Amino acid sequence: MIFREIKKTRPAVIVNSDYIGKLPLKLVVPITNWQSSFSSNLCHIYLTPTSDNGLSKLSSADALQLRSVDLERFIRKLGFLSTSELEEIITAIAIIIESDR
Repeated sequence: MIFREIKKTRPAVIVNSDYIGKLPLKLVVPITNWQSSFSSNLCHIYLTPTSDNGLSKLSSADALQLRSVDLERFIRKLGFLSTSELEEIITAIAIIIESDR
């Protein structure tokens, strides 16, 4: 069996509300290095490093890799995204799951 998941420690964006669910889980979108080939891909949201988000290089939020992660796997908080960046990620998730059906 071939696994396609990324299996290393990496930054991620938490996208679920703190008010939903009782399990110690968070829905996250992992962040990866930006590649120019991502520019035409709706799943990859371009992120520029800022003092607010704590990123150190041009990055991409990969909405196709949305997953549920146990709180114990979190190491530290790097920062936060702007409202517009978060809205872009949420839009990408909606496109992936075809929420208009």
